[in-house]
Amino acid sequence: MKLPLLVLLATFLAPGPGPAVQGKAQEFESHGDALEPEFMYAERPKRAVDTAVPVAPATGAGAAASQTDKCSYTFIVPQQKATGAICVNSRSPEGQVDTRVNKQEVEVLNGELQKQRRQIESLQQLVEVDGGVVNEVKLLRKESRNMNSRVTQLYMQLLHEIIRKRDNALEVAQLENRVLNHTTEMHQLVGRYRDLEHKYTHLASLASNQSAIIVQLEEHCRRTHGSGGERERERPAPRARQPLPPQQQPPVMPQHPPQRPQSPMSPARPYHPPTYTRNSNNQLTNEIQSDQNAKALLQPMPTMPYGTQSSSSTDKPSGPFKDCLHALEEGHTNTGMYLVKPENANRLMQVWCDQRHDPGGWTVIQRRVDGSVNFFRNWETYKQGFGNIDGEYWLGLEHIYWLTNQGNYKLLVTLEDWSGRKTFAEYASFRLEPETEFYKLRVGRYNGNAGDSLTWHNGKQFTTLDRDHDMYTGNCAHYQKGGWWYNACAHSNLNGVWYRGGHYRSRYQDGVYWAEFRGGAYSLKKVTMMIRPNPNTFH
Repeated sequence: MKLPLLVLLATFLAPGPGPAVQGKAQEFESHGDALEPEFMYAERPKRAVDTAVPVAPATGAGAAASQTDKCSYTFIVPQQKATGAICVNSRSPEGQVDTRVNKQEVEVLNGELQKQRRQIESLQQLVEVDGGVVNEVKLLRKESRNMNSRVTQLYMQLLHEIIRKRDNALEVAQLENRVLNHTTEMHQLVGRYRDLEHKYTHLASLASNQSAIIVQLEEHCRRTHGSGGERERERPAPRARQPLPPQQQPPVMPQHPPQRPQSPMSPARPYHPPTYTRNSNNQLTNEIQSDQNAKALLQPMPTMPYGTQSSSSTDKPSGPFKDCLHALEEGHTNTGMYLVKPENANRLMQVWCDQRHDPGGWTVIQRRVDGSVNFFRNWETYKQGFGNIDGEYWLGLEHIYWLTNQGNYKLLVTLEDWSGRKTFAEYASFRLEPETEFYKLRVGRYNGNAGDSLTWHNGKQFTTLDRDHDMYTGNCAHYQKGGWWYNACAHSNLNGVWYRGGHYRSRYQDGVYWAEFRGGAYSLKKVTMMIRPNPNTFH
């Protein structure tokens, strides 16, 4: 207990710090921001501190002595925790501070260097990865170039294929034209053959007549040079044989051969076949005829049936009649050509009247029987009509218009296939609109056993190769090789190409077909369109 008391006493008796000590304290405070000062911790143990602490003298004499002599005291301070300010020695050497600062900077630089090394390593890894990507991109570019070259090759092959198919299409078209031309030539040859056949028949008849005349002349000579009794007995014999030659009297027989070529019948027979073949030749060409040719075809037609028909068909003067029913009512019961003049029409026309089909009075407006007439025609030809009136022909849109607009008419379509099966389709009303409406079709209720393949065309305008009025984007007449009331395109095509044998192969359905009877790929053998007044039906 004595030791602490002495320490406290020395502390109280010790003088306050001098100016130097205070200056040091101020200097410490002013240098508080110095780097790395030397700290003196209170908790750090001190071995011994020798501090000179003056002690006040007890008396006045002792005070004088203390001014001259200084006393030193040694205090032992116990170890304790620092609770106040920490004293720092601000006068540490500058070299040490710089050294410490340099060490910190080196450490900072080392940290930055390590960081940069790590960044460099990461960049190297990225570069390696990017290098792989670049290689992959190069490979992809190479593959892309290869694919482009392959696509170019395929495109060139496609172009070559398209060009080849186009050339093939041109070749097919040329072959079709050649086939049509050969068909035309064949039909021309058939017409010439018919002409030659007619001429041969005529010459054969002349030769037979001349041979008969020669026989009669020989008999006459024998009678002249023989005895009178023999001549009298032989005269009845030539008379019995006189029905063989066309002339009966022997004196007239020598004059018969020169007169026969000049007789009215002899020029009619040779004249008829040339007009027939000329018309058929003009109709079988693939080129569309001009209007003048169409009119020329109609002019010689009056002489054709008269030269070919028997006397029974022209036993009475014909017409002009209003229609074939009018001719039937006038007593003309024979089927053949008649002269017709419709009401309110300032024109005469020649039509074929079928008086045999029950109940008679049918006016034939279209007929297909043997393919001898080409129905692939232009508008004007279909308007005026064409063909052979006793064979294949088309009456003409204008003629049909005037006939059907003078009253109520019905339509009868007769069909026959190559096996001999016959069917029919009848429509209660039938008429055409004028040319301003492009001869629009109007048909009524259907009846028959062939199937209804014409109602689909009801209300449609007539279409030809040079006049497109159908509902199709293209021209149906071009594809189906004929003129018809096409819709888009045809459920029936009775003016198409006449193919032999029924089933045909073609790029388009261009045959003579009735879709509800044997289908569109079957070309019928015979087709007839006929009209007749129907008073029980109103438009």
